[in-house]
Amino acid sequence: MSILSLTRRAVLAMTAAAAISAGLALPAAAQTPPGVLFVGQIAEPKSLDPAAVTAANDFRIVVNIYDGLVRYADGSLEVEPALAESWDISDDGLEYVFHLREGVTFHDGTPFNAEAVKFNFDRMLDEEHPFHDTGPFPLAFFFSAIESVEAVDDLTVKMVLNEPFAPLLSNLAYPTGLIVSPAAVEAGGADYGRNPVGTGPFKFAEWRSNELVAVEKNPDYWDGAPPLDAVVFRPVTDANTRTAEMLAGGLDVMVEVPPVSLSEFRNDNYRILEAAGPHLWFLILNTKEGPFADKLVRQAANYAINKEALVNDILEGTAEVAAGPTPPAFAWAYNDELEPYPHDPEKAKALLAEAGVESPSVTFYVTEGGSGMLDPIAMGTAIQADLAAVGFDVTIETYEWNTFLGEVNPGLEGKADMAEMAWMTNDPDTLPFLALRTDAWPDKGGFNSGYYSNPKVDELLNKARVSTSQEERADLYKQMQEIVYEDAPWVFVANWKQNAVTTANVEGLELQPSFLLELGKVAKN
Repeated sequence: MSILSLTRRAVLAMTAAAAISAGLALPAAAQTPPGVLFVGQIAEPKSLDPAAVTAANDFRIVVNIYDGLVRYADGSLEVEPALAESWDISDDGLEYVFHLREGVTFHDGTPFNAEAVKFNFDRMLDEEHPFHDTGPFPLAFFFSAIESVEAVDDLTVKMVLNEPFAPLLSNLAYPTGLIVSPAAVEAGGADYGRNPVGTGPFKFAEWRSNELVAVEKNPDYWDGAPPLDAVVFRPVTDANTRTAEMLAGGLDVMVEVPPVSLSEFRNDNYRILEAAGPHLWFLILNTKEGPFADKLVRQAANYAINKEALVNDILEGTAEVAAGPTPPAFAWAYNDELEPYPHDPEKAKALLAEAGVESPSVTFYVTEGGSGMLDPIAMGTAIQADLAAVGFDVTIETYEWNTFLGEVNPGLEGKADMAEMAWMTNDPDTLPFLALRTDAWPDKGGFNSGYYSNPKVDELLNKARVSTSQEERADLYKQMQEIVYEDAPWVFVANWKQNAVTTANVEGLELQPSFLLELGKVAKN
């Protein structure tokens, strides 16, 4: 029996059982097949080309198909060897020489070598590369400091940078740095993202739109064959349905469990996993036009919203109130002298009066769900009420996740005053560099959708990026946090503790600080 026929029959059985259970409140009626792990995802993946995706939902799949030159060590954000066994960095920080692992092949049988590494980074960074049109590559600027990539010999690659770039190794461990098969890109062209080929612990098997993505064991994996025969990732966008399927036995793993549902899994049949990570849930404010162009109004919004109530009542303690743009998970770079804006409606009213604004009208983009977005509709509704209590007139517009990103990422100008957003990143540089600099406005290719601009913040972030001293970087990031806290281009809401639920027979799964779902060592008994 092939894994494909197994998964098709199994999925039909799991779905039917879950539907019955959800409708009639019956106990679990389905059981997933041995050796196959069913993972309940929050959405359909956009693509399985790691260079083309940005969402944690997609990352959970691609990290199991591909490897990078380096990877995050288990339980940390420290970098360790992967497809590169070692590397040397020049004293001036401008040259990185990687020594590649010998004998590794892609799932299509072609060799992993220095030319393959060069192909990957040239494809992303060189607009003249013959396969650059297989993008777009929205996070390619993670590697914008790379001036050239040279295949020194079959197992040696040299990257030359245009300036020192402290986050390079961390960025290489991020999914955007995963290595794809050049031969598969050449064969698939623009459709490569539907037919992915890597070197990872699992091989791509099948993608049925809005139904499943199936991957199967790579028995020749260089880091040891995975215990599982296959993994089936199922997009179940409605959180209540996802919970019902988990309770009905149609899933073995469920990610991003709604806080209100966690109590249903506190028994011997399940295992609840929680871990803090570098996550920030915030509101983007349109600083270019409308009421939030005034700093006093932005500060008023920060005082008006009861973040403690959001965290305790809606998220049921699965997050902590955020104090600024940098999550405390980046301990060395986190400014622990900043205190979260307190809930102070009278202060908010006073700031609005000082700004000379009465009943400011606000269009608020809310998503139905999405990676790291927690309980966005309930949170959006509570935020609307808090703002109304101090005089804002807030109109909510709700969108499905990918549609929401299509509205928010190009910028809020002419459309909205405020939008929900969440980021999970690998380095304290990433989020502020991509979403707070003047050069990160959407028309310049960044994610600064609220058009915040402060030359001092730009200067601090640019300095931190090229410094090779972690002590100096920490000082620069802490200065940046103080300024951004005062300017309030965002409402800083919550730092989430990620969660997942597994059935009791799943072993070896641990949540990583990187938020990546590594399944290569997971077993199902």
